[in-house]
Amino acid sequence: MNTRTKQLVYAALFIALAFVGANIKIMGSIAFDSLPAFVATLVLGWGWGAVIAFIAHLLTAALSGFPLTLPAHIITAFMMAATMIAFYFTIKFCADRNMNLILAYVLGCVAAVIFNVPLGLLATAPIFTLPVALGLIPALLPAAILNVVIAVVIYAFLPSRFHTLPAPHVKKNDKTHQ
Repeated sequence: MNTRTKQLVYAALFIALAFVGANIKIMGSIAFDSLPAFVATLVLGWGWGAVIAFIAHLLTAALSGFPLTLPAHIITAFMMAATMIAFYFTIKFCADRNMNLILAYVLGCVAAVIFNVPLGLLATAPIFTLPVALGLIPALLPAAILNVVIAVVIYAFLPSRFHTLPAPHVKKNDKTHQ
């Protein structure tokens, strides 16, 4: 099977997993849909991760009946795509500078949570209103942290053939990642 076909198959698998995660609700449309998107970002790269995150959020919102309007969820889907890009490039930037890999992943997780929660809520505040956006923080913050941290743990245990970035438990000079 060629590389492009494998990527499409894996992308479809991650979208299916995001659908499953979309059914594991925390509150309203806040669910575990982004966990597969974070893993996909690490396995397939930032582009696929962004597309999968966009689709995953829309799946979750659709299953919840698009609470707080469809336009708000379209903005959130774009912010989820931006979250995957920030997550990937933060880790890559740190790893390329020979930073400790655990620290690189922690910073990637922090960037993801910042894009997902405060920046995502600011982007939707004109539709939600600021008080409603701020009211979502108690549910959204732990969900965002759990989604990204569990994804990194899963990635750390995947076989090295699935790693596009060095895994957090692998030393930078490991020849399997060069």
